Amino acid sequence: MRVRALAGVAGAVGGLWALLVRGALTLDLGVGRRVRPLGPLTVRIDAPRELVFEVVSSPYLGRTTRALEKKLKVLERGQDMVLAAHFTEIRGLVATTVETVRFEPPSHVHFRLVRGPVPHVVEQFLLNETPEGTELEYTGELGTDLWALGRWWGAAVARQWETAVESSLAAVKHEAERRATRGKRLS
Repeated sequence: MRVRALAGVAGAVGGLWALLVRGALTLDLGVGRRVRPLGPLTVRIDAPRELVFEVVSSPYLGRTTRALEKKLKVLERGQDMVLAAHFTEIRGLVATTVETVRFEPPSHVHFRLVRGPVPHVVEQFLLNETPEGTELEYTGELGTDLWALGRWWGAAVARQWETAVESSLAAVKHEAERRATRGKRLS
């Protein structure tokens, strides 16, 4: 009888864990909230700022390419703001975050978490012109509840979050520089 009860508890805990990791369950208790920074991450891109902004914004404001369909789904689209689901594979599970994404051409992109594995995330991309092209800086903050337990969970989520952002920034750099090089060859 005890073995069944323990198995039931373990199954329930495992199920809750999977829901948290996948972003299907957000615990927003407002108790013991701790906020930690995300970033800063900076990428130098050999492309004009307007082109980099276009690369960042076009999957949201325009048509999402097939290559990005497994990572992004725009749920609602406005003129300068979207509600989007982002999908990230983490240890065999797909984490889904839902975020508002607001655009201020050509220098800012703001993200605010609506649903995900933690109750609070705000982020931004800041695009600065440089003599060589563009410097894209990522900053943000991530908040969790429940004091030390939340701090531990926030650290685990932040590692994965920043890894996903680094991957996105590398893809933006690659695509913007590819387009800039193609544009130079056509000139």
